[in-house]
Parts: sequence; C-alpha cells; structure tokens
Amino acid sequence: MTTSLNGRRVAILAADGVEQVELVEPRKAVTDAGATAEVVSLEPGEIQAMNGDIDKAGKFAVDRVVKEVTVDDFDALVLPGGTMNPDNLRADEHAVRFVRDFVNSGKPVGVICHGPWTLVEADVVRGRTLTSYPSVRTDIRNAGGIVVDQEVVNDNGLISSRNPDDLPAFCAEIVTEFGRRPR
Repeated sequence: MTTSLNGRRVAILAADGVEQVELVEPRKAVTDAGATAEVVSLEPGEIQAMNGDIDKAGKFAVDRVVKEVTVDDFDALVLPGGTMNPDNLRADEHAVRFVRDFVNSGKPVGVICHGPWTLVEADVVRGRTLTSYPSVRTDIRNAGGIVVDQEVVNDNGLISSRNPDDLPAFCAEIVTEFGRRPR
C-alpha cells in the first residue's frame, strides 16, 4: 500500500445503474493509496450496480447523500459510468450542482465511460479536452468540449477514460493527480 493519498477524501458520486467495475476499481486504487473514499448518492441506503448495463451486480452502501455534502467535504471526485448511473445523476439538481461546484473549484475530477453526461449537464466541459465512451462524444462536442480517443486524458485535473478496459491507466492517473493537488 502506498501512502500518497493519506488524509485525502474522495467522493465517488454514483446512483443506481453504476457500472460495478468503474466504482470498485477506482475506489480500491485511491484507498490502497491511503485515501478515504465515500460513495455519495441521491438517496440513503444502497445503490444497485450493473455489469455491462444489463446484468445486476452488487449493491453498495451509500455513505453520504449528495444534497447534504459540499465540495469542501472532499479533495477529489470520481464519476463512474454505466448508462443508467449518469442519466440518474444528471436529472438531479443537487448532483448537478455538486459536480459543477467541484469542477469550478479546481479540485481534481476523474470520469469514465458514460460519466461525462453529468459534466455536460453541469455545463463544465466547454473548452476542455476529454475522452469517453463513443456514444457520449457527440454530447460532449455539442456542449463545447474537445473529444479525443485516448486511453486516459488529463486536462488540468479533469481525468477521463473511455471504458472499463482503460481502468488500469485511469486508476494510475487519478492516484497521481489526486496526490499532486494541494489540500
């Protein structure tokens, strides 16, 4: 276990339909590096994760409810994908506000797969370079973002990846970037 993230607090904003591996692997990466990771969601209780958007996977306990947290509670944010997850998040004003505030604060944000839909809804991709799952790319472009097809992209602390195959590079980059930023 490395200690590069000791004392750091990472929010993982997720709702029902989150792609399980895109929640589990980044959480493991940041906690193995010493951070405390909390699942933040729309309601208390548990969220239902999925495998490939089709098959139910595990359920995950919600640590905090998004309408009760602020950007000051955390040092970094992770937005996992799955199609239902960001669709649920972008329909919730508290989740959208939290994401907008986080990006505007300059604190690092990691986003993967369909996760950028929430960034688009928060109107924070204009002029930023990202990658994503192919079906999300037109939405990013229409919101003023610049889309590239790369395993991982780091645009001044906005780290993005395309899909679960990119998780090793994504997890390595978020740990590096989350540790680089001042607390």
